[in-house]
Amino acid sequence: MTTIRQEDLIQSIADAFQFISYYHPVDFIEAMGEAYAREQSPAAKNAIAQILINARMSAEGHRPVCQDTGIAVVYLKIGMEVRWDATMSVTDMVSEGVRRAYTDRNNPLRGSVVADPDGARRNTRDNAPAVVHMEVVPGDRLEVKLAAKGGGSESKTRFAVLNPSDSVVDWILEQIPTMGGDWCPPGMLGVGIGGTPEKAMVLAKESLLDHLSMHELKARGAKTRAEELRLELYDKINALGIGAQGLGGLTTVLDVKVLDYPTHAVMKPVAIVPNCAATRHIEFVLDGSGAAKFEAPDLDRWPRLAIDMAAGAKRVDLEKLTKAESATWKAGDRLLLNGKILTGRDAAHKRIVDLIAKGEKLPVDFTNKLIYYVGPVDPVREEVVGPAGPTTSRRMDKFMETMLGRTGLIGSIGKSERGAQAVETIKRLQGVHLIAVGGAAYLVSKAIRASRVLAFADLGMEAIYEFEVKDMPVTVAVDASGNAVHESGPREWRAKIGKIPVKVA
Repeated sequence: MTTIRQEDLIQSIADAFQFISYYHPVDFIEAMGEAYAREQSPAAKNAIAQILINARMSAEGHRPVCQDTGIAVVYLKIGMEVRWDATMSVTDMVSEGVRRAYTDRNNPLRGSVVADPDGARRNTRDNAPAVVHMEVVPGDRLEVKLAAKGGGSESKTRFAVLNPSDSVVDWILEQIPTMGGDWCPPGMLGVGIGGTPEKAMVLAKESLLDHLSMHELKARGAKTRAEELRLELYDKINALGIGAQGLGGLTTVLDVKVLDYPTHAVMKPVAIVPNCAATRHIEFVLDGSGAAKFEAPDLDRWPRLAIDMAAGAKRVDLEKLTKAESATWKAGDRLLLNGKILTGRDAAHKRIVDLIAKGEKLPVDFTNKLIYYVGPVDPVREEVVGPAGPTTSRRMDKFMETMLGRTGLIGSIGKSERGAQAVETIKRLQGVHLIAVGGAAYLVSKAIRASRVLAFADLGMEAIYEFEVKDMPVTVAVDASGNAVHESGPREWRAKIGKIPVKVA
């Protein structure tokens, strides 16, 4: 019998989550490199380049590829002949490994997990507990697969119980456009079909732990119904023209994975889970010989890219910014921001609007400022801030009326699109919305030259910070006239690809 020591599992989990925080899987990097080479949309190509440059910087600097260092998801296959030298439960050992990884002093990872989810939503500060799935199987070893799953992609999970005769492909193609760029494409789409509702969801998530293999599948052809679905969905999703970051382009998904399971005769449960450009997963085996070892990948397989951020971009002095100037910006314009910006996410926005509703004074002056939707990683060594990429913009849509109409704010910076109502509000109140590239957090952080907390320090990464930035690259996503690149870009590229009829408004 194999004996697994408690410390070996804890340390293996900790080392694995540290490892994937800064090393993308090699197959993902190679697929992104191929997507960059064939991309024809300038906006999408620029976004993919930033993601790849960020990936190399993170791998070399051992810092997170994304400020959202994910929620820990772990799959265990425990051999029936395994014995434990442990006093903790298996779930507690895994969560202790997560806690150790996320509080590592050399590379602290962002605590994103909140307890009491429909109440106080108190941050656990160490990203524990993990979400653990266990299966007991024949054998004498422990197989572990794990992922750090970002909230932006997780929140775009979709599920439905279809009728037996309904088309899985048609339903998925209806869902993908509603996900927009919030999940930071290009990435992988996981599909689970069958079982019961919860089984379909687990299948979809687990499928994302597989290696990218679309090229091999295309070369040999489908052998099963699941592989037929993979091929059909890959072609049809990319034909939607959504592209990198939802800006329009040739590659929305790098691969599609499908797992199925027998189900009840009256139903067809279907779940889809996207994996973002911050794809992070790994697998290892414990056989009683000690903790797992992880070998650093050959960084020669990471593309060496360089882009001139200043070419074609307009430098903006934020200390002199007025609504009159921002009104001249057009959707699609690339800007380099210089000066001071404020930050704020969900919790900070809620406090701000509550203070305004009570007629109380705000702790920060938003007049003629931009607010950046970000929750940064804690800094280490010489850093003024850790990786600090944008979070999903649409979560702040319900606060847009108050923020633009009552605070003097000029606009916002986030990732992906705004909802229709928020776009209308931006147009009516002559605001703007800018985007930075999701999945390029370490690269973005290099534009931040100073950082300090101004308000709501108790919120941790969700506090209001003041960042001083130099040449921070952003794109105008919604201009003061209500023009939105996340509408025009995919529409343009869907027409260019020419495989799906384009509706004329």
